[in-house]
Amino acid sequence: MNVLVVEDDHVQRKYIELLFKGIKQPEFSLYSTESAEPAIEIIKTNNIDLVITDYMMPGFSGMELLKKVKEINPSIDVIVLTAQTDIQVAVEIMKEGARDYLTKPVTLPMLQKLLMAIEEKNNLIRENKLLKEQLEEKHGFKSIISQSRPMENILNTAWRIAGSDASVLITGESGTGKEMLANAIHFASTRKDKILRVVNIAALSESLIDSELFGHTAGAFTGAASDRSGVFEMAHGGTLFIDEVGDIPLQIQIKLLRTIQFGQIQKVGSEEIKTTDVRIIAATNKDLRKMIEEGTFREDLYYRLNVVNIEIPPLRKRKDDIAPLINHFIEKFSLKNKKQITGVSHDAMDLLMKYNYPGNIRELENIVERSIVFSRSDTIKMSDLPPLIDIDRDEKNSVFLINKNYDELMSGYESDLITQALKESNGNKSEAARKLGISERRIRSRIQILKLDSTNQSN
Repeated sequence: MNVLVVEDDHVQRKYIELLFKGIKQPEFSLYSTESAEPAIEIIKTNNIDLVITDYMMPGFSGMELLKKVKEINPSIDVIVLTAQTDIQVAVEIMKEGARDYLTKPVTLPMLQKLLMAIEEKNNLIRENKLLKEQLEEKHGFKSIISQSRPMENILNTAWRIAGSDASVLITGESGTGKEMLANAIHFASTRKDKILRVVNIAALSESLIDSELFGHTAGAFTGAASDRSGVFEMAHGGTLFIDEVGDIPLQIQIKLLRTIQFGQIQKVGSEEIKTTDVRIIAATNKDLRKMIEEGTFREDLYYRLNVVNIEIPPLRKRKDDIAPLINHFIEKFSLKNKKQITGVSHDAMDLLMKYNYPGNIRELENIVERSIVFSRSDTIKMSDLPPLIDIDRDEKNSVFLINKNYDELMSGYESDLITQALKESNGNKSEAARKLGISERRIRSRIQILKLDSTNQSN
């Protein structure tokens, strides 16, 4: 802690310096000066935490110095010393942002108590900053494991819109990471210091959705023993993530639309209208456009929610993310289960790469954790994986038997890679080779050896 004393009376200044010498804890460095002008230079060139200044000084007064300090750095605490108690002066001092004022003569216990309070405040600020950094690291964009182009594009879009207050609709199959992306958007937004509330509509009975969103008053329905705030009220100033928004009944969709349009909420059983400031991020695995055609989802609500649409592709369409996700989950669950798992065998990795993951990332996470639990070595092997894994190479259900040999497994995997590269390159072998990081000669050779269909493929 760095403390600056500003006192024009030489005797008073030396007396205060002497008192500070008697303070052993907390540790601090002391600066002192006789007037405001050199004090300002000290503040500009040093990391000062606390300024103790006399109120009456020639030239720059203590009040003027207080104002200047707050202009330079509002987080610096300022204590003003006065010769006598004057309520009007005290009020003005506090209005200008002083932490407190002290009447002379200053005593050692007064200064000791003051330094302890400043240290406690600074420690709390540091702890809060560390907590925020940990939260941002855990829930921010850095926490999302990806290296595929589709996911990088999605993260780029999410980062660009995070700072706005626009509503976001995240769509995608279950287990693709919609809530994780919502967390990242919140922690990259201007609302990151405020609360993020999550409500999963699918987990609520229809009768409770209204109350969960907007709250209720005592006696509003059977079992409502007391007033309760809804998630909109709880999330005031922050972000509300509504998961499975497609499950909201039509009559409640009308209330939700009004809340989004006008920022107004009304508790169940109450006539009172309250205002709320909430940024909405919604998610669904349903086709809302189809629901609009069927009359089960309001079109006007859809457009209010869908200001920015982010569609997360299933894991089977971004297989570049599988390997880094596996490595991440190995590290996570090895630590959790107190095991030293260092990797995956070639044949096990081949099987994991070919699997279509109908449960997406959530399913992959479960597979890796299960494999770590069953593993008897430092490597996940075929025998550690689930005995049968459904492979959907041609979007048809089939069962992949684990007794195929290594050459067959690798040929199948290579065929899938080349076919996908050709598809993304519109059949252009040169471009497909560049995507795979191999020569054009090699891709042509492998196409011939693997007997891949080259119909409608350009040169």
